[in-house]
Amino acid sequence: MTSRTFTRRSLQTRLALAYAAGIYAAGTLMLIFVDVPLASIQQVTPKGSSSPTPETGAGISLPQLLIGSAVALVVLIPVALALGWYVAGRFLRPLRAITTTARIISAGDLHRRLDLGEPADELTELGHTLDDLFTRLQASFDAQRHFVANASHELRTPLAGLRTLLEVTLADPDADAETLRSACQEALALGEHQERLVRALLALATSERGVTRWEALDLTQIVAGVLASRRDRAAVAGIDLAEHLTPAVTAGDPGLIESLVANLIDNAIRHNHPDGQVKITTQTSGPQVVLTVTNTGPVIADDQIPRLFQPFQKLAPDRHGRDGYGLGLAIVNAVTQAHHATLTAGARPEGGLSITVRFAHGALPPGTVQRQP
Repeated sequence: MTSRTFTRRSLQTRLALAYAAGIYAAGTLMLIFVDVPLASIQQVTPKGSSSPTPETGAGISLPQLLIGSAVALVVLIPVALALGWYVAGRFLRPLRAITTTARIISAGDLHRRLDLGEPADELTELGHTLDDLFTRLQASFDAQRHFVANASHELRTPLAGLRTLLEVTLADPDADAETLRSACQEALALGEHQERLVRALLALATSERGVTRWEALDLTQIVAGVLASRRDRAAVAGIDLAEHLTPAVTAGDPGLIESLVANLIDNAIRHNHPDGQVKITTQTSGPQVVLTVTNTGPVIADDQIPRLFQPFQKLAPDRHGRDGYGLGLAIVNAVTQAHHATLTAGARPEGGLSITVRFAHGALPPGTVQRQP
């Protein structure tokens, strides 16, 4: 007998004993309520007689009553145990079904579900909650497998290019110092490309891990700092950065939120056209703090927008340059979910995207740390 089986039977045994105790207590009380009135019946003394004379059919004698009650209580013991065991088994049947199905799912069949029907009770509600959990786990595992496959492909491509470059250079018997220097420079460029990709993967993994430290912060200060570091890059690309920043106090992980802002702005600059524009606004709107990044650029179909927020997803091959890996908006999406914020994106008719992130305004979750200015 396995430990799980013993635990299950032990639970049924405990429930059966509890139900049996209740049934037995109810039977005992019933006998008490019946016996006490019968035992208190007084013998009737006829008029004119000096001694009490029991009337015919006056009732059961006290000894007979006690013996009958004792026999009833003894008989009630197995009856109460049998009823308790049956009732406990009926109540535990859905729990056994949940345990069996969950064991099958944990063995690898992630498509299996409990699908508990009637009656609608606490165990059915537990089954529905577990079904939702299994659905989310399946989606998470599928996304993880997809991510690992894409990451392996993205890392393998520059590694293969680096190996080919070195093999061709070494196989050239006429390679001079200039050729070797050129090959080394190309190898360094490929290594830097891999380095940036690994940093992007680490940023995505950190974002998906969630927020471990909440601090009060002003979103405007973070956006201003990121903009200051991106102005030269935007000027080289011919992109005009326009901002309208008003105080926007929220709570979260400053590092993750800075990563979100940086990836939004980098994405808006990278996927733009010469003489384009990027507009960034921050504002407080009721109970929310709103960050909006709008950029010009190529026309994007509405049905393609959700795909952009998945890892390694690009609309066209030319979107994958030296600085783009298809991870920027995936990081934005992960940081948004980690902060329980709301992310909306829409395609502009004239081209480009408008992305809005809404954070909760001001309040810190319980037990968080106030950020020091």
